[in-house]
Amino acid sequence: MSILIDENTRVLVQGITGREGSFHTQQMRAYGTKVVAGVRPGKGGTDVDGVPVFDTVARAVEATGANCSVIYVPGPGGADSIMEAAAAGVPLIVCITEGIPIHDETRAYEYVRRHEVRLVGPNCPGLVSSGKCKVGIMPNQLFMEGNVGVVSRSGTLTYEMVNELTQRGIGQSTTIGIGGDPVIGTSFTDALRLFDEDPQTEIVVLIGEIGGTDEEEAAAYISSRRGKPVIAFISGRSAPPGKRMGHAGAIITGGVGGPEHKVQAFEAAGVPVASTLQEIGQMVADRLGVHAPA
Repeated sequence: MSILIDENTRVLVQGITGREGSFHTQQMRAYGTKVVAGVRPGKGGTDVDGVPVFDTVARAVEATGANCSVIYVPGPGGADSIMEAAAAGVPLIVCITEGIPIHDETRAYEYVRRHEVRLVGPNCPGLVSSGKCKVGIMPNQLFMEGNVGVVSRSGTLTYEMVNELTQRGIGQSTTIGIGGDPVIGTSFTDALRLFDEDPQTEIVVLIGEIGGTDEEEAAAYISSRRGKPVIAFISGRSAPPGKRMGHAGAIITGGVGGPEHKVQAFEAAGVPVASTLQEIGQMVADRLGVHAPA
């Protein structure tokens, strides 16, 4: 099994005619994803490499039965695209778009919540259920089917972590990049709940970073339940207070969001915290009894 997406997921691409949308549509299809529709206002009736294009999400859903939308539109239109997909009843919305103003993100988040649909992102790399389906921009060649769930705020570290596991002969069930903006649709805690319910996943790797309190909230959730074991990594430990490092959410303000507090929260919850991605790989290998060299 997997979480959120599988081989039966039917994907529509908002912004399919743009450079990023068309390129990643090709990559998703090459991975085996069922891309059934694209959306671009004014381009209805055309196609992109055989994928039919519609003027609206509602029309695309009606015609193709799409049950997942991935968004590649530019930042100023990102929030409206999220809300259009939610209004059309798409149950899973994956927003790759970065640069959405935070007040627009907040508006879209509340809209999605009211419509009771799942949003992953914005400003995220998407998700992959290894060997089944890819929605987003993660490199195809990294993944291997297996039983390790991966959830991360950082796109690049997600790729590096998956590569580390694959090189050790350790496959992944689902890999999800939740995004690093201050307002996102799916949190660490949400992802952990999904992994806890997935019989394929045996252990979860969680990659956090400085800023915000999502990691601390995840640690509190882990303390409160009996679920899958978790191994964590916190990036940005050398970042000085008040200096933005990467994502908009990765900033320490007034002592809140500091790496040491996150590490302490996980350790108090019984979650081992690695110092490097390679150390995570070894911890996972030890836990699963995989002894092949890296």
